[in-house]
Amino acid sequence: MDQLNIQPVLNEHALLIKDKKILVIADLHIGIESELRQLGLNAPSQTNKMAERLITLLEKLKPETIILLGDIKHNIPTSTIGERYDVKKFLSQIDNRVSIHILPGNHDGNIQRLISSDVSLHSSDGVVIEEIGFVHGHRWPNKEVMNCKTVIIGHTHPTIMLTDRLGYKTFEPCWLKGKCFSNILEERYPESKNPEIIVVPAFNIICGGIAVNKESIIGPFNKIVDVNNSEVYLSDGSSLGKVKNIK
Repeated sequence: MDQLNIQPVLNEHALLIKDKKILVIADLHIGIESELRQLGLNAPSQTNKMAERLITLLEKLKPETIILLGDIKHNIPTSTIGERYDVKKFLSQIDNRVSIHILPGNHDGNIQRLISSDVSLHSSDGVVIEEIGFVHGHRWPNKEVMNCKTVIIGHTHPTIMLTDRLGYKTFEPCWLKGKCFSNILEERYPESKNPEIIVVPAFNIICGGIAVNKESIIGPFNKIVDVNNSEVYLSDGSSLGKVKNIK
């Protein structure tokens, strides 16, 4: 992922665009613990841990801008009191360190009530920043986004299913990099030059995800991205090759 000096941060679910001093993360799902508890799972809050991880990255990498690719909060249609408090607290911890841009996701209804006036809240159909397209991925992006050379999305929480010689299966968070089917893309975005699509893993490590070598990706990008011929990268930087070759 060297276009425009775009690189995943080693052993983290964050993307650094070095030339532009931009850090990108997706799918915080603050408040997901309350849903898990209703299912009988005792999951501790991840909000403080995510804030600590992110602050460490900001201090180490020194970006000027951070882009949050949606699903900042989790519960829909309403939020718990604790969730609203945690979202505000999380954002306040980074607000004075960096310029914040939010691309709202399908879990982010009424997110505008939880952010300060310093935060830039964009349309859910995406935005172009420094010639790169950004969108959460749960709805079709606008044509300006798809006219970029690179489009970065979240939403899927991509993982890869690995099977050992004894048949045991593990699921590892991963990065996905691929292109679109040209003929399908042209029908919807005739001016697009077939951008490189980068799918970002969830920053919240307890979110789970979709095994892209079994279930593809979710949302409208599933209709246009050639997932089978997309490249897979693990958090430690390992390249696993194309999705279609990982069974």
